[in-house]
Amino acid sequence: QVQLVESGGGLVQAGGSLRLSCAASGGAFVTYILGWFRQAPGKEREFVAGIRSGTINYADSVKGRFTMSRDNVKNTVFLQMNSLKPEDTAVYYCAAAPSRATWPRSYEYDYWGQGTQVTVSS
Repeated sequence: QVQLVESGGGLVQAGGSLRLSCAASGGAFVTYILGWFRQAPGKEREFVAGIRSGTINYADSVKGRFTMSRDNVKNTVFLQMNSLKPEDTAVYYCAAAPSRATWPRSYEYDYWGQGTQVTVSS
């Protein structure tokens, strides 16, 4: 059983930056595919970024602004968010999926954190 705990959310003005962290415990961290998702009020959860076997994939809406990384020693994954926009406002979740050859769909992630709120004011 993998436990994921996000932190680092908050309120920031448009154009500002935040760094989210997700600490993992209870599993073989290095073997998991890790993803960041977000859900805004009234909207469906959407993929933000994911890392699998050293390859990082980003949603088009965040490319060039967000950077995902992982620290396998600290069992932590990060999401550096720069040039934030009001439309980035959402609850951000990290998730983990067992290693596989293809990128998992959101429903194929087995473990989810509790989420952290990111609010970007205009």
